[in-house]
Amino acid sequence: MELRTRKRVEFADITGEVERAAAKTKSGIACVTTKHTTTGIKIMESEAGLMRDYERCLSSVLPKPPYEHDRSHCGDGNADAHLKALFLPSSECVPIENGKLVLGAWQRVFFVEMDGPRTREITIKVLEG
Repeated sequence: MELRTRKRVEFADITGEVERAAAKTKSGIACVTTKHTTTGIKIMESEAGLMRDYERCLSSVLPKPPYEHDRSHCGDGNADAHLKALFLPSSECVPIENGKLVLGAWQRVFFVEMDGPRTREITIKVLEG
């Protein structure tokens, strides 16, 4: 799937897309993976206050630059995004039972952007079994 983010740091709830991919599977696993080194996939709660706290935490977790990567040939000034990505997985797997994701009452699947806004690619692979 393709996703267009709108902010530098953004948490996009992609649970609906994962649910649609899993809907025709009686039993299995949905694996969700990001193809980008400045993003992550995370299962977490979606409460509004927590969402603001997540953003604030991720935005403030690192000291101010300079970073070596920012002085490299790339020069795109996104070393902080790469470093933040150290703290998040690039994929999550969710069990599927009777076409439904097996998630806790408050759990949602999020795509986490740390170098936006950009157009991103996410892979959702459903394995039956």
